[in-house]
Amino acid sequence: MIATQFCYYILCCGVKKIFFVMKVSVKEVFYPKIISCLKNYTKAIFVKDLMAGIIVGIVAIPLAIAFGIASGVGPTEGLTTAIIAGLIISLFGGSKVQIGGPTGAFIIIIYGIIQNYGIAGLSIATIMAGVLLVLMGVCKLGSIIKFVPYPVVVGFTAGIALTIFSTQINDLFGLRLTKIPANFVDKWICYFQNTSQINWWELGVGIFSLLIIIFMPKISKKIPGSLVAIVLVTLVVWIMKNFCGITTIQTIGDLYELPSGIPMPKIPELTLEEGQTVFALVRELFPAAFTIAMLGAIESLLSAMVADGVIGDKHNSNTELISQGIANMVVPFFGGIPATGAIARTMTNINNGGRTPVAGVVHVVVLLLALLLLGNLIAYIPMACLAGVLIMVAYNMSGWRTIVSLSKNPKSDFAVLLVTFVLTVVFDLTIAIEVGLLLAIVLFLKRTSESTSIKVFHDEIDPNKELDIAVHEEKLIIPEGVEVYEIDGPYFFGIANKFDEIMQTMSNTPNVRVIRMRKVPFVDSTGLHNLENLCRQSQREGIRIVLSGVNVTVRATLVKAGFENLIGKENICPNINVALRRAETLNR
Repeated sequence: MIATQFCYYILCCGVKKIFFVMKVSVKEVFYPKIISCLKNYTKAIFVKDLMAGIIVGIVAIPLAIAFGIASGVGPTEGLTTAIIAGLIISLFGGSKVQIGGPTGAFIIIIYGIIQNYGIAGLSIATIMAGVLLVLMGVCKLGSIIKFVPYPVVVGFTAGIALTIFSTQINDLFGLRLTKIPANFVDKWICYFQNTSQINWWELGVGIFSLLIIIFMPKISKKIPGSLVAIVLVTLVVWIMKNFCGITTIQTIGDLYELPSGIPMPKIPELTLEEGQTVFALVRELFPAAFTIAMLGAIESLLSAMVADGVIGDKHNSNTELISQGIANMVVPFFGGIPATGAIARTMTNINNGGRTPVAGVVHVVVLLLALLLLGNLIAYIPMACLAGVLIMVAYNMSGWRTIVSLSKNPKSDFAVLLVTFVLTVVFDLTIAIEVGLLLAIVLFLKRTSESTSIKVFHDEIDPNKELDIAVHEEKLIIPEGVEVYEIDGPYFFGIANKFDEIMQTMSNTPNVRVIRMRKVPFVDSTGLHNLENLCRQSQREGIRIVLSGVNVTVRATLVKAGFENLIGKENICPNINVALRRAETLNR
């Protein structure tokens, strides 16, 4: 209770403070799409939304159940999350067609949190993630998150897919193992050590389910293969149990309490270890909460971006983040798990005619009816069949074709992908995202620094190649005792030391150094520090510095840093013509 109140206190104080400091209107960062969609809503649009919502709801039933069970909770929690989070995301989201709910990407991290901290720990981490998502939206970070490098996204998505696949082997082969190692390598060693326990009936059920899902699109793309597999296989298994005497096939009802409705909201009951405080637990859970928030933000915004491209709309990324945050702050009180925008269900919604958030609301109603009316039937679904559904989810997540195409791209990008993939599988998603982003940033800085060059002019400058030279001049002669350097690209910490290296290679000591900065879009603090050191060192050696072609933005930065006082206002020139005349004057 204390941790929950703490999260809400932080949220309320943080939102008020940020709105006050940023002085932005609520509408600027939070304006649900459903408001604008309902202004011109018609019966024809409703009919399309109704049909799309029904189909998406049917598709979401087996996925919600499967994700809940695979995460280590149960079918009720999976369906409850899909209902509550789906409703909140549709009502408050920034996309017209986004469908929210539990997704396969969260399975591994949820399972790990439950193993270490229990259900209450997962609830606290999910609430914290919700707070982070709301703050991201309020701080207008929606557009920034879109810049997460593509190889990182592909790498950890493929890693999650392989990890999900590995978690389903126990149910697919009917091994009935109760204590499976969490580590990927140890898990597979455990599987191989218990191959003698394979239940061939359950393996047959799993393979049969997979075949139905694979070949169903060839018969009809409208009816989801996972739903057909669950209905048909459940019926076959029920007949085998009741009329053929085959009772060794495990079902959901053998392992979980049957869903009978949405649980009443309650405060997560937190059990602390001896000597442990609530704040200590919050600190321990923060990395997991941050991973949930980042993963939810990335997945939902990527889904919204893909949807925009199909329907020709533009989503509000900050509103979308806030809606995701609200959903994740609410579902833990009903025993739910983390949720985000689900790209497969979103695309199903679009392909079946859904064009407003009303379709998402209809999909929630379908799920609610399934929870209330089909609870007893869910008990008969074989675990091996659900394993087949999740294995196909993992296959679709893997994006192996994308990986093959990226292998033909620069080796550095593919290296980032592989490192992120391996870390996701061998360690965990938190480490994978952190290291993957760090590698991507380092490689980006390396490429940017390599794209910036420093050129030295000795005798003359060709006006045909220099756009800031007056066109009536045939050639600009560099006076004796003057050296001209040109920086081509951003002048930041990745390139700043290159200037020093070039200076050390120059044999002659000039009287004036002209530094052309017409192609410098920005200067960072390290670049300023480097340039300041160059000016002071040159002054000690009796060399004057003249800056040429400084754009308005860079000039403002230089003025703020005091360069007018350091080298003189008259030595910051608008172009090379003026700069060379000034250099000639100083050289006398």
